[in-house]
Amino acid sequence: MAPDVLLPQVLFLFGVGFLAANVKVTADLVRFRARKASALLIWQGPKPRHYGFALALGAVLGLLVVVKIFALGRAPQELFGEIMMFLYFGYAVPLSSRIARGFYRDGVWSDTGFMRWGQISAVSWREDDAITLVLISHFKSIARRLEVPGHLYGEARRLLRDRIAAQEIRIGGSGLGLGVRDDRDAV
Repeated sequence: MAPDVLLPQVLFLFGVGFLAANVKVTADLVRFRARKASALLIWQGPKPRHYGFALALGAVLGLLVVVKIFALGRAPQELFGEIMMFLYFGYAVPLSSRIARGFYRDGVWSDTGFMRWGQISAVSWREDDAITLVLISHFKSIARRLEVPGHLYGEARRLLRDRIAAQEIRIGGSGLGLGVRDDRDAV
C-alpha cells in the first residue's frame, strides 16, 4: 500500500482515538464543574509528567493545522486526526490539570478519576516520599491513588474516619467477618 494512501487512514484512526480522549476529558471537566461547589477538602494536583512537552506538541500541531489549511489549501475534514491531536495536547491536557483533587460531598477525585464513597471497599496509606491514599473499589478491580499534601494529611484522615463512621464507606475485610473490628480503624 502506498504511503500517500496509508498515511491519511492512520491519521484518521489516531483522530478517532484522540476524539475519544477529548470526550472523556470534556466529561471530566463538566463533572468537576458540577461538583466544585460540594468540595470538602481539595487542592491543586501536580502537573502531569511531561506537561511542557505536551504543550509544545499542542503548539506544533496547531501550527501544522494552520499551515495545511492556509498555505497548502487542505480542507479541514482532511485534517481530522491532526485537529483532534491538537485539541488534546493544546486544550484537554492543560484544562484537565486544573481539576482539583481531593474530597467532595459525594466522593473522592483521585489522580486518575472520581470514585463515589459507596464504591470504596478499602483504603490504605503509603507514606514514602509523598503521602498517597490508595482507594479500592467494590465494583471494579481497580485501585485509585491520590497524593495528599503533607499539611492536609491529618484532615484527610479525619474526613475518611467520619465517612466510615457515617457508613458512607463500607470497608470490606478478609476473613470470617465476625463483626469485632471497627471499620474506622482501617483509616
